Amino acid sequence: MTVLQTQLTGVARRPARLLLTGLAMLVASFVVFATVLAQQIAERTMLDGLSGTPAAADLVVGGENTGNPARLTPDDLAKLKAVPGVAEAVGRVDTTGQAGGQYLNLTADPGSGPLAITHVTQGRFPAAPGEIAVSPRTADRMGLPVGTAVTLFTSWDDEGEPIKPVKFTVTGLVDARDDYGFTGYAPESTVAALVPDGLLSRAELRFRPGADAAAVRSAVDRIVQSGPAPGEGFERPRVRTGAEVRTAEANEAASGLDALFAVVAMFVAIAVVAAGLVATSTFRIVFAQRMRQLALLRAVGAGRGSISRALAAEGALTGLVAGLAGVLGALAVGHALPPILRGFDLSVASPGWPVLPAIGVLLLSVTITVLAVLAPAFSAARVAPLEALRAASTTGGRRDIGRLRWVFGLLLALGAAGSAGYVITNLPGRDERDYSVEPMLFMVVVSGALAFFALMALGPVLVRPVLAGVGWPLRRLGAIGRLAVGGVGGAPRRAAAVSVVVALGVTLIAGLVVTGASVRVLADRELASTVPADYEVTANGDDPLPAAVYDQAKASTDLAHVTPYRRLEDVLIGGSETKLAVTDLVMRQLPTLDKIDVSAGSLADLGPGKVAISGFTTDLTGLKVGDTTTLKAGDRTARVQVVATLPDGAPLHSYLVLDPSDLTRLGAPAGYSGLLADAAKTGEAGRTAGQKALQQLTQGRAGLGVAVLADERDQLNLVLDGVLAVALGLIGLTVLIAVVGVGTTTALSVVERVRESGLLRAVGLSRGGLRAMLTMESSLYGVIGATIGLLLGVPYAWLSIKALGVNAPLTLPAWQLIAVFVALVAFTALAGVLPARKASRVSPVAALATDG
Repeated sequence: MTVLQTQLTGVARRPARLLLTGLAMLVASFVVFATVLAQQIAERTMLDGLSGTPAAADLVVGGENTGNPARLTPDDLAKLKAVPGVAEAVGRVDTTGQAGGQYLNLTADPGSGPLAITHVTQGRFPAAPGEIAVSPRTADRMGLPVGTAVTLFTSWDDEGEPIKPVKFTVTGLVDARDDYGFTGYAPESTVAALVPDGLLSRAELRFRPGADAAAVRSAVDRIVQSGPAPGEGFERPRVRTGAEVRTAEANEAASGLDALFAVVAMFVAIAVVAAGLVATSTFRIVFAQRMRQLALLRAVGAGRGSISRALAAEGALTGLVAGLAGVLGALAVGHALPPILRGFDLSVASPGWPVLPAIGVLLLSVTITVLAVLAPAFSAARVAPLEALRAASTTGGRRDIGRLRWVFGLLLALGAAGSAGYVITNLPGRDERDYSVEPMLFMVVVSGALAFFALMALGPVLVRPVLAGVGWPLRRLGAIGRLAVGGVGGAPRRAAAVSVVVALGVTLIAGLVVTGASVRVLADRELASTVPADYEVTANGDDPLPAAVYDQAKASTDLAHVTPYRRLEDVLIGGSETKLAVTDLVMRQLPTLDKIDVSAGSLADLGPGKVAISGFTTDLTGLKVGDTTTLKAGDRTARVQVVATLPDGAPLHSYLVLDPSDLTRLGAPAGYSGLLADAAKTGEAGRTAGQKALQQLTQGRAGLGVAVLADERDQLNLVLDGVLAVALGLIGLTVLIAVVGVGTTTALSVVERVRESGLLRAVGLSRGGLRAMLTMESSLYGVIGATIGLLLGVPYAWLSIKALGVNAPLTLPAWQLIAVFVALVAFTALAGVLPARKASRVSPVAALATDG
């Protein structure tokens, strides 16, 4: 008990040391509890804002997502409105039609009142048949400002031609929860008239103030149950409360939250492990500084067990204080965030006061800290009293790692290499079937984990050769550089402990950057085939595209790279009986097509008598580059040579790309099937201008449609950017803890080396020189860690890409990797600035008088 009291008294006298020791765990606790609060904020916000049912709806009558619609008629709606206690009943129904060659989704809404899901921003809401309102983006994209007349086709004949035109006038613009650029709104009677049988999807009821909710629901149930049998393909409407429906809708919309936060939890777990490693290193340094005190305790009769328990108790106290500070800090930020965001017109829910998760974070902090302190505590307790009376730096500078650690580290390295070798030997071919991705990715993770643990075990040994290489330029800077390199190399265990955490963060970031760049190249290649331009104009059926449309599009200042094409269906290749679609799109006219991936050959070789074939065609026929085959369409034939094979489909969802002269030989008509074009200007304004130009060209020409292909490309890029940004932010947690570890290590080493600093000052080193030396030492931790991280991150990124079984090439974004390296070195250097300034302020006389 006396030993424990002595240790705790020392902690109370030096609270700054307690703060430094637990700083990494404080950050980790903050991150863990902040993640808990973020999940609560997200879930509550989803429940508040992602339901499509108005908050005023007390009852909802409709289907239950069983795949069969409820049979609810306008007559049923009239009966529901007449129920005593019902203030308002609104019918919901929607339909899709074609307007000007584009699809328009029309939804029923009252336009005003508590049950409305829209509100008018310009003009007025439709009040009579033949009137609709549209969203602002729909008005821009489809050219439907207020006052515009539009014809909507809601039915098609057997040949796919639109029939039953209905004329509408746009009376207003409305804001709603979603605006996809093809949404319109009208009263329930207008929309129901466009739907077969006039059936409603559901009805929403609002009660009168003071109404008996149970009585109203019973009356509604009687109306629903007394109706005729729903018939085949329909179900009887179900009555549910508005709160029940809103919760179900929000939960469905937020169904990805659990998976998302499971991924977040994985990265947070990595950050916690990093904090544990930093804490272990920190305790090792602190206990090394107190060897003289521990030796005196041993000399007066304290046993190893009592010292170990006392040091473990100190660690538990450090974890408790750090965890409490982290939880309180996260709570403060979590509750300050909603009012701050409301100032920017962003409404998010409050996280509440999750007591049990807070207690869990505190226990986690104490547990991790106790685990981190055990090895240094046992090591400190085992030292004999006489050996412990040596200088602290003697223990901290041990260079050996022991035979057992050598063996353990080598076994881990062999395990990592063996796992990676297994993945490499089982990688799929370009189009290999029955390849399972999950086991290969699991083996990549196993290999990476084993490599990291091997790095932890062999770190002190690996630091020396890495330091010899990266420290060479610093030695050329003179005495300060040589002193900095010597200071890091003199304590390889400490350097390894901190650098390993930095290496972990850099490995993850480098791997993510390389993987992201490679996947983006793959996405660009695939999109170049499926989305080769910003717009596509097509002619329905067998009618050709009017020549005037192409000529006017070519002359438009809002369009660029206007490229027409012809398409021929039902073409046979070789002896196959499978009919394929063929196009004569001139590949070199669209810049995007330069990105198309080619399995073999070159698209530049396309010309008369030459053909490029898709991956499906290759599998179907067995043709390869250099082979000659015969194409047949009806009684026409053409002999062609394969000059390129594509890994997937050919552009425009075709299977072969021919020269125009060969397509003519196969009997293709002279008229174009469609055209592709890009916007002449970048940005949303340029895209809208290009779309309007094409709409004007196709206006009044039946059978022509305009598709905005670029929206699909933007959506994919947006998702990819979002995923990479979130992943980088999560990996940044590990880097943050690594930087905290560097700052803590530097600060504690300054305390440990006060006498050394005083001696350097006494022999002529200036304050600025001492600051530069210590800052340079701090940056060297970043250099060592970043070097090891890049050496591990890039190969594992390549292995991950190959294990996915996709045709993504290994892409090395050199400038981004250099930026990661420089940023990590800069952050670790900044982490050492304050400790270096503190060390430089101590006078040489006071430093030389310091004990130890």
